[in-house]
Amino acid sequence: MAYHKNLIDAVVQAIIEVFGDRRHADRLIQILFKNNKKWGARDRKFIAENIYEIIRWWRLLWTSLGESESLDRKNIYRLLGAHLIISGKELPHFNEFSGLESFSILDRYNEAKKTRKLRESIPDWLDELGIKQVDDWENVIHILNKEAEVVIRVNRIVTNKDELSRLLNNEGIETYSLDWAPDALVLKERQNIFLSPNYKKGLFEVQDASSQMVAPFLDVAEGMRVIDACAGAGGKSLHLANLMNNKGKIIALDIHDWKLSSLRKRAKRDKISIIEPRLIQSSKVIKRLKESADRVLLDVPCSGLGVLRRNPDTKWKLNEAILEGVKKGQAEILDNYSAMVKPGGKLVYSTCSILKSENETQVENFLNRNNSFRLEKMEKLSPLKTGFDGFFMASMLKL
Repeated sequence: MAYHKNLIDAVVQAIIEVFGDRRHADRLIQILFKNNKKWGARDRKFIAENIYEIIRWWRLLWTSLGESESLDRKNIYRLLGAHLIISGKELPHFNEFSGLESFSILDRYNEAKKTRKLRESIPDWLDELGIKQVDDWENVIHILNKEAEVVIRVNRIVTNKDELSRLLNNEGIETYSLDWAPDALVLKERQNIFLSPNYKKGLFEVQDASSQMVAPFLDVAEGMRVIDACAGAGGKSLHLANLMNNKGKIIALDIHDWKLSSLRKRAKRDKISIIEPRLIQSSKVIKRLKESADRVLLDVPCSGLGVLRRNPDTKWKLNEAILEGVKKGQAEILDNYSAMVKPGGKLVYSTCSILKSENETQVENFLNRNNSFRLEKMEKLSPLKTGFDGFFMASMLKL
């Protein structure tokens, strides 16, 4: 494709903001597209793909360029140029790309690929941690560096998977099913599925296949009282409502009102009426719900290392100190929020992490601190086995 200078400029500016201002790439791209509605599908694809790929391969690209990391604008242009060269693209004749030598860049690139932490473009500390805590780390991190598929979950309150597949096919959107994820459809080609009129009608939600395994793990039924204690924007609350046939009660808790506001809009669009969003303003909210729930889901804040495919900037924003703080928060949530489970009810702890210290170790430590719970089942969804995001789930029975 012909490169337009304004698109190159947009990619460079986005990279500077992601690394310089620590902005989230996905939200930044959404705003970028919203503010530039004249960009066509090819323009948007070029911008999104190059932003994500430069973030994903940040360390490898700098090594290939043979320069130290820098957020100076002229150096980010050079980094983008190196990325285009490595991708086999012809460099446009812009002044910003002058002086880049393809042979030298490709030579350094091929040499860097001999070392895992450079080949997979990860920080030293993360590579060392992965070796200690993740089975078959080399292959797992390799898969987590691949582009994520677009996966949707059918809203069974208003349609079924076969009908949804047919309707999407009529729009020119081809999908395929997964044997192990009964509500999932995977798009054969990446595209902005949010533009589909069937999304606006509430026929589906966008949710990775592995994430879709969390709600069924709770083993819910119609009429139950369920608390989604770290609900966020409510993807799992909406799925739980589907599994409960929109009968019963789901209390969706979060500390961020803007996320609960998003959940309200999604529930309305999806024709779901059993979800009650509640803002956690103090510990009193949790105390008032003591021993009141048949099921409590703790989909806790985590490192997010299981979803690097869709959030590659995580590996550059995370560090050892932040990770320790995250683990401390997980333990506190387990200790405090578990009080909402009534005797005979179940507590489900889940993360989108692949680290044992956030998963099995947290569950083991919680059970050692609290003898009123018993482990029922535990499951790891490895990207190596599923080809999708990494997730962990543990179900514990309140005695």
